[in-house]
Amino acid sequence: MIITCGATKDGSMIVTHSDDNELSDQRLIFVPAQDHSPGSMRKIVAGINDGYPRLVSKDRGPGYDTEGWPETPPIGEIPQVAHTYAYFDGSYGIMNEHNLMFGECTNGAKYMPQNPVTQEQAEKTGQHCRLFYSAELSRIALERCKFARDAVELMGALIDEYGYFSTGETLLVADEKEAWVFEMCALPDTEYHSAWIAQRVPDGTVFVAANEFRIREITPNSEDQIFSSLLLSGLKKLGWLPTEGPVDWLSAISEGEYNHPYYSLRRVWRVFDRVNPDLGLSPWVTDGFTTDYAFSISPKDKLEVKDIFALYRDHYEGTQFDMTKGIAAGPYGDPTRFYGSYDGASYDVSEHKLYGAWERPVSVFYQGYTYVLQTRPKAPELTKGVCWYGPDVSYTTCFVPFLAKAEQLSKTYQIGDPQKFSRDAAWWAFDFVANWARLNFQRICKTDIQPLQLSLEEAQTKLIEEWDLKVSQGCSRDELTALCNTNADAVVKVWWELADRLIAKYSDGYINPKPSRPQNTMAIGIGYSSDWLRLTNYKNGPISYDMQL
Repeated sequence: MIITCGATKDGSMIVTHSDDNELSDQRLIFVPAQDHSPGSMRKIVAGINDGYPRLVSKDRGPGYDTEGWPETPPIGEIPQVAHTYAYFDGSYGIMNEHNLMFGECTNGAKYMPQNPVTQEQAEKTGQHCRLFYSAELSRIALERCKFARDAVELMGALIDEYGYFSTGETLLVADEKEAWVFEMCALPDTEYHSAWIAQRVPDGTVFVAANEFRIREITPNSEDQIFSSLLLSGLKKLGWLPTEGPVDWLSAISEGEYNHPYYSLRRVWRVFDRVNPDLGLSPWVTDGFTTDYAFSISPKDKLEVKDIFALYRDHYEGTQFDMTKGIAAGPYGDPTRFYGSYDGASYDVSEHKLYGAWERPVSVFYQGYTYVLQTRPKAPELTKGVCWYGPDVSYTTCFVPFLAKAEQLSKTYQIGDPQKFSRDAAWWAFDFVANWARLNFQRICKTDIQPLQLSLEEAQTKLIEEWDLKVSQGCSRDELTALCNTNADAVVKVWWELADRLIAKYSDGYINPKPSRPQNTMAIGIGYSSDWLRLTNYKNGPISYDMQL
C-alpha cells in the first residue's frame, strides 16, 4: 500500500509490503553505505528469493556474507557509482538512509521467462540480455537515489538497456513528498524485450496492489505517468494493442487476476472498503479486468500507523467472507486455510482447473514478514524515517521500529534459516507463536497475543517520541542505533517468554492456569462450542448402554 501525505494524520508518507515467501529467507539485512573506486562494476544477481539464503555476497556488507554458503554467482554487471547509500534489504529492497521507500507485489503476465539471459549468453546467442528482476532493480535504486522520481527513471533505464525476466511485478516507490507505482514485465521479442510503466499516486489518496497490475490506461504526455519508449512499439509488434481506443496496460500485458478469481481483487476491495466505507464498493465484479476499483481513493478519515497495522491483520471479519467462521475455521475460529496439491498455484487463472478455492485474506499464514515504512515530515532528520517491521504473520506479529538512518540492525533480525529452528533468530519467535496459536486460535489470540501486541506497539509509538526528544538534546546517530537495536532485542525476548508461557498454558488442549496457591494446579477442560458440536457426530456418541439404531 501507499498512503500519501495528505491521507495521513501527521502528514507522513507511508509505504507498506507483506511478503508471501513462506519458508524462504526471512532475514532483514542492513547493507552499509560504500565508496567505490573509479571503473568499478556492480555485480547483478538473479535476485529471486526462492530459498535460504537469498543472496551470499561479500560486496554488500557482513549481513550477506553468510557462513557456510558459496557466493551467489552473478549473471552480469553494470558500471558502479562512486558512492552507494545504506539501506535495509529483504526479498526486495526496503528503505535507504535518505528515506526512499519501496514496496512490492508479484503479478501474472502474458510472458514470464523464468531464467535470465546473462551478458555472456547474449553475446554468444545474439539475444538481448535479460539481467533484471524487480529485486535487484529496487536495490540499485536504493543504493543510488534519494527521490522516488529518480528511482523510477533509473529502474526504467536499466530495464530498457539490460532487459527484464521472470514474473510481472509492481514496485511501490515513495520519498517524503511524492509516490509512484512502477510496473514491469518481459515481452517475447528480441528488440522489444521488456515493458514498464510508472504512475504517480495523487496526494491525499490511498493505493493498494494485491498480485495484479493496477495501472490501466496508458496516457502519453502526462505529467503523472512515465513509460518505456519501447512499450507501445513493442505491444504493436506483438499484436497486443487494441484495434481502437485507449491502451489498457493491464489487459495488454496480462491475463488478469492471479491464481484464482478474487485472489487479488477481494483484497483491493477490502482495503478500500475499510479505508472508505462510504464509497459502498461491491465485493463482486464482472471479471478480473474490472474498472470498478479506482487506482487510488481518498480515505474517509486520515490514517495513522496503527490503522495500517490493523488493515494488515484482516481476515474479512464481519463480512460474508469472514474466515473465522464456518466449519473450515474449525472449533476455534482459525482463519488459516492450508493449500493442497488440488489448489491453484499459477500466476494465470486460466492455466489450471479449480475444484474450489479459499478466499485470500490480507493476513495469510505464508507471510514471511510485513513492514510499514514511514517518513515523518515534522520529525528530526535522524528519526524522520522509520521502518516498522513485523516478522512472520501480520496478525500475530509485533511491529518494531528501526530508524532508516541507523548504522546497523539488531543481529537477531539479520539471522535465521527457516528450515532450522533457532532461539537466536527473531523470526522464529514470531513464527512459533503464530503456529502455537492454532491450538485454540481465538482464545490464544484474544487472551494472550493481542493484549501483549497492543501494549508493546503502543510503547513503541511512545518510544519514537522519546527518540525525537533525544535527538533534540544532541543524541548521535550511533547512540540512536544502539537504542533502536536494544529495543528490538527486548521485544524479541518478551515474545520468546510469551512462547514459553503458551506451551505450558495450553498443553494437551486444556487451559493450565498459573496456580494461585500450591494445591491449585487443576487444568481446565474447555472442549468445544455448541455450534461446533452440532456439526460433528458428537450427538451420535454412546450415552447409554442401550443399542442405538
